[in-house]
Amino acid sequence: MDTLPINILGNAIVSFPLPKRYSYRRLNKVYFLQRACSGVTEIEGRKTTSIQQTDLERLQNDTRKIQERVLDTDKKLHKNIDCLEEQRDDILTKIEDVERSLIEHIQKLKRETINTLNKDFTSTKEGLNSKIDLIAFMKKDIENASSQLQSFTRMDARQQFFRTKLIRNTINDTVNLFGDIEEKGSKALWFKENANVNNSVMIATSLGHVTTVTENEGQNAQRICKVKGKKEVNIKMQNDRKTCNIYDVCQLQDGTIMLADSDNNKFKRLDMNYNIKDHCDLGDSPRSICCTGPNEVAVKMKTNKVQFISVGSSLSKLRVISIEDGYFIGMAYCDEELWISTGRGVNVYSKSGTLLKTISQDINGRNIFKSNTRHTAASGETFIVTDDCDGAVCLGRGRTVQRELRNERLVSTKGVCTSSDGTVFLSGYSSNNIVMFDKDGKCFGELVSKDDGLVNPISLCYEGMGNFIIVTCASSDKVIIFDLSN
Repeated sequence: MDTLPINILGNAIVSFPLPKRYSYRRLNKVYFLQRACSGVTEIEGRKTTSIQQTDLERLQNDTRKIQERVLDTDKKLHKNIDCLEEQRDDILTKIEDVERSLIEHIQKLKRETINTLNKDFTSTKEGLNSKIDLIAFMKKDIENASSQLQSFTRMDARQQFFRTKLIRNTINDTVNLFGDIEEKGSKALWFKENANVNNSVMIATSLGHVTTVTENEGQNAQRICKVKGKKEVNIKMQNDRKTCNIYDVCQLQDGTIMLADSDNNKFKRLDMNYNIKDHCDLGDSPRSICCTGPNEVAVKMKTNKVQFISVGSSLSKLRVISIEDGYFIGMAYCDEELWISTGRGVNVYSKSGTLLKTISQDINGRNIFKSNTRHTAASGETFIVTDDCDGAVCLGRGRTVQRELRNERLVSTKGVCTSSDGTVFLSGYSSNNIVMFDKDGKCFGELVSKDDGLVNPISLCYEGMGNFIIVTCASSDKVIIFDLSN
């Protein structure tokens, strides 16, 4: 093994052993470490030949390609970062929307609970005050009776008889009142916490799930849904004169489900367990409904009207606007616009009732829809309109047809809804099924087939808080809820 002499303090020379892969050389009394190279031939000693023109061209071509690839990859990476920032901002917005919806819903529950508390308190207090007033009145009667008894001996027999009877009646009424009060006991207000709130909110570990996927994985991130459970809920009320015919269903921002019962002329609201909470008599047949605000719903009426309804602690009618072709089902709302099916196409109205545009033909004058337009759903900047045939048409804001969702398994398509990941669900009224499409229009197949017992599905609603699909069927007192898994 070689050694390296090192001058220490200018005089003493100490030699250190060097590994085999190192050697040293001396220049002007200075030693330099150098690493030994194996398998290397000096250029001077290598026999060289001229590079062929074809090899040079191939090398130039490979160099150009790799340069282009480097530039392209660099652009993609920078674009990827820009997309990530946009996606982060979008997700932050969605998280804030979820937070706002939860807060608004909790505040709404708080207001309703406080209103109930105040009503019970006022009613109970008024009842107690009435009894206090009655006792005060009886107290005076008893005092009068007591004073009359002191002069009882000075009365004749007839007066004594009537006074005795009156005093006895006063005593009996007072005894009965005291007995009633003592039997019922003191009044108390009692509050029991709603366990559903704890079950649905307090035990949650997050507002959602954030994942990072590669581009190829991202193309497959829209997984195919499957039904893992099913239940049916009876939504018929005691005073419903006819079988329910729920033409449309929608979900508010706080998760509340609303129903349009066409045959019973009612707008119905469900509670957290999907039971009827309350309703509003409309006096006419509702054909479609959609959410137009945190506490507001628009109801499309058969009589060419749109009735706006406040859905706060109670249901109350607001303003009304006039439209055309109210008979047909189908209405969606987005960015202050109501997209309303007319049978021939779609009319777009402002919330004040101004007709903004009519959509039935493309820019070349060809009919956009195969048959009568039916239900409509908004998904981002896209409006999806079923056309009572084998699917639906996806429209952009400027009348442009973005894509068509078609499948031979669908017959007389009416219902439509979209999930949070962009999956589109269409229901076939005559084929008795629900078919899925991805956000790019590719058919995923059937979610529910006719063998699952679905009969004439007419409207769909995706319940995003629980990953359910709510289905209503023609002339049915039941709403079907499908629990989904990805």
